[in-house]
This record gives sequence, structure tokens and C-alpha cells, in this order.
Amino acid sequence: MAEVIVALDVGSAREALELVDQLPGLGWAKVGPVLFVREGPALIGELEGRGVQVFLDLKWHDILSTVAEAVRGAQGLGVKLATVHALGGRAMLEAAVQAAGPMRLAAVTVLTSHSPGGYWDTVGRTGEPDVAAEVERLARLAVDSGVGAVVTSPREVAAVREIAGPDRWLVVPGIRPAGSVADDQRRTADPAAAVAAGATHLVVGRPITRAENPRAVYDGIVEAAS
Repeated sequence: MAEVIVALDVGSAREALELVDQLPGLGWAKVGPVLFVREGPALIGELEGRGVQVFLDLKWHDILSTVAEAVRGAQGLGVKLATVHALGGRAMLEAAVQAAGPMRLAAVTVLTSHSPGGYWDTVGRTGEPDVAAEVERLARLAVDSGVGAVVTSPREVAAVREIAGPDRWLVVPGIRPAGSVADDQRRTADPAAAVAAGATHLVVGRPITRAENPRAVYDGIVEAAS
């Protein structure tokens, strides 16, 4: 069983809250950089006031002091889960963990939008791309640094679960119900497959936000994740 996090991939707080109000019982919502830059901390308060836990997905990757202060700021807003980039390195991850307090941090491994070849070009590797090995390497770094969750594509969930152990959260974007278009995601899976592999939290955006009946799609994903 996994919890479903609805990614509020919309253009304004009004649209975000209207969507949330269409999904009774929603436990988690993701606020990404576009919506956070446009609407700021006030939206987090609105969501918390509706009983929705906030996943702030800003993927911090910066110098230690900057990341630590950003993490403290998010925790102070009531955010329950936030992302840092594992590529920021051990010292950055450890500083973030120390600053997080009760807020859980999720370390991003390799973005689901990366194809193997595209990622290899980005990091300057040569030879046959092996994104799965890179995900495992970064997941191990995150776990060793004390991060409480790992973000990974559906394709690598089973391998990351072995590294993470039984209790650490695995937050999985790139979830696409049967019949959904992949959009700009490259490494995807349906909800049931991700849960069977060990996911604890499924992040779903456009299949819900662009649906004619968002509640029906959401309810179907919740059922598949149960």
C-alpha cells in the first residue's frame, strides 16, 4: 500500500485549491517551483488548513548554509516533506538532515525525465549508459547521510528498496495509469507495479490535473495503490 501525492501542476493558488476541493480525503499535495514562486508560503498555509500535508519539491542543490537555511524555512512553514538533490553530496545532505527537525527530507537520485543517454551526456560519462547503477549509487549516499526518503523512478524502486531498508520512504514520480500519456517522463510505471516494487508514496500530476474528472482518476489511482 502507498499514499498518493497529487502534484499541483497548475498555474495559480486558486486553481490548486479548487482541485484540492474536488478530492475529498486528499492526504498529500506536492507544491513545485513554478507554483511556489508564483504563490509563495501562503499557499502552504491554505493547504495545511484543509488538512492536506505538503510535499515541497524544490530540489535544493547549493552550498551547505543555503540549503540548511532553506530546509529550516520549509520546516517552519509546516512542510512535512521536502526534496534535496543527492548530487549535492554527503556534506550538503548531512547539513540538510540536521536542519530538518521533524520534517522528512527526500533525496532526488536521477530525474524521471532523463533518458539513459541524456543523463550520461549531462554528467559527462562515456560508454554504455547505466542509469540504474547511478540511481543505486546516489540512493546509497542518501541513506548513509541519514536522509529519510529517496526519490526514484518506478524502474529502480525494487533496487532502491534493498538499499533503503524496510522503513525509509520511497517517493516515486513518473506514475502513469494505464492509457495515460507519458508527457516528458521517460521512466514510468503504473501505480500497482510501483507499489509492488516497494514504493511508499506515488506522485501523480498531469493524469489528474488534466483529467475531465480528476476525482475519478484520483480514486482509481488510490485503489490501485491499496
